[in-house]
Amino acid sequence: MAGTAKVLADDSLLSRLDRRLAGLEWSFALISGIFAFGLMMLAVISVTGRNGFNEPLPGYVDWIEAFMPLIAILGISYVQRTGGHIRMDIVIGLLRGRALWIAEFITTFGILLLMIALVWGSWAHFDRSFDMGAPLWSRDSSIDIGLPIWPAKLVVPVAFAVMCLRLVLQLWGYGRAILLGLESPVAVPLIQSAAEIAAEEAETLSRKD
Repeated sequence: MAGTAKVLADDSLLSRLDRRLAGLEWSFALISGIFAFGLMMLAVISVTGRNGFNEPLPGYVDWIEAFMPLIAILGISYVQRTGGHIRMDIVIGLLRGRALWIAEFITTFGILLLMIALVWGSWAHFDRSFDMGAPLWSRDSSIDIGLPIWPAKLVVPVAFAVMCLRLVLQLWGYGRAILLGLESPVAVPLIQSAAEIAAEEAETLSRKD
């Protein structure tokens, strides 16, 4: 299941790299949110045009297809950093110390292998679509209004490549925790219990008062 996590920071090289990559991830997540809002506005325009003027937005489905990778995939690395992806943590939730970090290292390494394969496959898919000598640099386009498809296809390997960088940093963090026996390593999501979340929220509210 998805949990709430915090990421600790210090002055180490790993933590500095983590914070720099987090800035890029936050920017990608912001872009994803902007395009989600834009898609909502397109829906309003299309419905208003259809009902009010009998003229829906041309190529509405094409725009949805173009926006979807930006909305669904661009923020994947940001969610990985914050520990927000859905996962089965029935077993891992019972582990502590080195056993926990070893389990996290193994599962993160498996995700990294998968993501590397997805980067390779999605880049090949983009490469088949992109052509410098073709109109709008595209060998294929959407059915209705002829939008070039390669920009949407490029989003996928770019987002997955950033995800790979995030996973490498997390493997570094978990490996460091295993070797040094750390209880709270930096640059990895530390899943918080409901009691810890409630305590932090109470402390935040008390500071405001």
